[in-house]
Amino acid sequence: MSADPTNIRLTRRAIIGGLAGAALTGCDAFQQSDVGRAILFSGETANKALQRTIMDRNALAREFDESDMSPIFRSNGTRDPDTPSYNAMAANGFADWTLPITGLVERPMVLSLDQIRAMPARTQITRHDCVEGWSAIGKWHGPQLSLLLQAVGLKTNARYAVFRCADLYNGIPYYESIDLIDAFHPQTILAWAMNDGLLPIPHGAPLRLRVERQLGYKHAKYVEGIEIVDSLAPINGGQGGYWEDRGAYEWYAGI
Repeated sequence: MSADPTNIRLTRRAIIGGLAGAALTGCDAFQQSDVGRAILFSGETANKALQRTIMDRNALAREFDESDMSPIFRSNGTRDPDTPSYNAMAANGFADWTLPITGLVERPMVLSLDQIRAMPARTQITRHDCVEGWSAIGKWHGPQLSLLLQAVGLKTNARYAVFRCADLYNGIPYYESIDLIDAFHPQTILAWAMNDGLLPIPHGAPLRLRVERQLGYKHAKYVEGIEIVDSLAPINGGQGGYWEDRGAYEWYAGI
């Protein structure tokens, strides 16, 4: 998990939405149409729709040179799940760790860490923007999520990827989710390496999500399962993530 709100609300989302709305204020026909007004005044759906209207949905997040990498990359949220099962796997170098991919798929799979590390991988140096107000640039390495989703085959009603994680908050397993647009983005990867070394435990070992077009709290750490679903409503509080269920952050965190 990437952020612990401690009474911080996600104001950056409102700012982005406001800027996007301002960019459209010169278009009277858009504002006066029923569709335009519905988009402009429908909260999070408006922000999401506006971003995807004025931005290329496949646009890449900026990538940096090695000389730009931050000397210190903070870890926040959970720094160690410290559960009996996680500790046992960590002590064994995660040799027994597996990643099940289930739900609305044609070919459910259970992959070992060795199998994931053997997959074609992408290396990217990107900036991590935390909702708490700090940023850091780091190098990430791992297979594109799209490769795994193509391998299992998605059913026609699939809409979201839900990430089940090993860390607990108040005894509740952490989870996050993204839609398939972000899941198939070329910079959305399952990172098993960071800064030319194996992913450290404070940063989500053995596997974490990197979804570079979204804020840091969407980058689920300690991923131990992926479920493909058609709706987020039946899952826990129905808002698509642990903090979203508690009203701390919005589900869509695109930047």
